[in-house]
Amino acid sequence: MREVKSPGDQVLLFASNFFKHPKMLGSPIPSPRSLIEQLLKRVDWNSARVIVEYGPGVGTITREILLRMHPEATLVVIEMNHDFVEYLKESFKDARLRVVEGSAAEVQSVLEELGHPQADYVISGIPFSTMPPSMRDEIVQRTYSVLQPKGAFLVYQYSRRVLSSLERIFGKVQRSFMLSRVLPVWFFYCWRQ
Repeated sequence: MREVKSPGDQVLLFASNFFKHPKMLGSPIPSPRSLIEQLLKRVDWNSARVIVEYGPGVGTITREILLRMHPEATLVVIEMNHDFVEYLKESFKDARLRVVEGSAAEVQSVLEELGHPQADYVISGIPFSTMPPSMRDEIVQRTYSVLQPKGAFLVYQYSRRVLSSLERIFGKVQRSFMLSRVLPVWFFYCWRQ
């Protein structure tokens, strides 16, 4: 995996897009390392073969997934922001990565088009709190439908607003909480039964 962009470029691009599209991003800065470690510790890297990330932004979490995942695994990142899509395509030269411009609500068709009927994990930090409830429910329901049995949806948020949708669609939701350097962060872990 070779990256062609500097950390300074990442922060500038992320911050400028936060001010242009604040509802699309949950924070004005990329995710800190402590958040990433907490989020990814639930992944079984030996068995995961298809991983999806919603809203990768400048690839802060993407990079860490690629470093940990199996050589034969595939990471599909779905991003709505065209600037971020271009940045990711230019920055990550890893054959296991598929960068798709689109909405998380399109996850099923994206996976089918790439030849992956289901995913082992879906990881998301998209700001569910800024979405209309119907869109939030639609994304959670479609995520549930693409997960393998026992597959997991790993979510981090700066609000608890998505919890009711997760509980309604997944049933049991495990939760944890941490204070990051900017805002408190909620983690939600859901498994398909």
